[in-house]
Amino acid sequence: MITVLCGGVGAARFLRALRLVHDPADVVAVVNTGDDTVLHGLAISPDLDTIIYTLAGAIDPVRGWGLVDETWEAMAGLQRYVGVRPEGSTAAPTWFNLGDRDLATHFYRTARLGEGASLTTVSAEIAKAWGLTEQLVPMTDDRVATQIELTDGSTVSFQEYFVALRHSVPVRSVTFDGAARARLQPAAAAAMREAELIVIAPSNPIVSIGPMRSIEGVDALLTDRREQVVAVSPLVAGAALKGPADHMLSELGHEPTVVGVARLYRDVAGTLVIDPADQHLAAAVERAGMRALVVPSVMSSPEASQRLAAAVLAAVA
Repeated sequence: MITVLCGGVGAARFLRALRLVHDPADVVAVVNTGDDTVLHGLAISPDLDTIIYTLAGAIDPVRGWGLVDETWEAMAGLQRYVGVRPEGSTAAPTWFNLGDRDLATHFYRTARLGEGASLTTVSAEIAKAWGLTEQLVPMTDDRVATQIELTDGSTVSFQEYFVALRHSVPVRSVTFDGAARARLQPAAAAAMREAELIVIAPSNPIVSIGPMRSIEGVDALLTDRREQVVAVSPLVAGAALKGPADHMLSELGHEPTVVGVARLYRDVAGTLVIDPADQHLAAAVERAGMRALVVPSVMSSPEASQRLAAAVLAAVA
């Protein structure tokens, strides 16, 4: 069994690559839920949905999120009510786009959670409806919410930072509200204990993998399996392929290179996959405490994706 710790687009693409070299029925994806939010009364799980849509072949390939050939009539219709919305009301927000077909997923999730089903159960139902054979497990069924403190002293939710503010404002700190009380999902714990290989996907170490690591027991499980844990750097030549990982690392006092990534992961992972663009930093990664595996890590084609996934599987063979 292969267990992958996941968050966002990079993780979704890595899971798709893993399908090319390994039986997806033997893969467990433990997914970040710190990004989850409620809008229009709907429970939205962006990372879970991005992974499901990607593996189902339904993701919009340009945006990297949402459904391909989506329509936006419902969002356009909300504009009618913006002018009559009282001051201070959060009704009819239009800063977070939800496509017309994507809404069906949120309708289903919200109704099932309202019936008392756990997020784990509902996520499995949604994944099955989209034909997935991988096991998708939320990191917890409890509420954990990533909070971003900006340098002006204000605090916003992750989605407000990422979408409304387009992650273009400097960050002072990141916290995970509810993590101290959250319980690691039992299936996720079992998957980390029993896996032949644990992969930390090329996701933002702070806001995609960080929420998982904030839950009691996660770091202990990973540390115990450290030599079987392989992390894939989300940075190539000091830049994030998607999202704010590079400048967020810098703003929070970490080196925005693969060496900075190694320093964040060295206690819980034995190997760091870095792209040839960072080969000159391989020795520094090893001095930081991780084995450096130099492999092309940009999943620009099915062939490149397959080579990366095969190299990761072979890393602890």
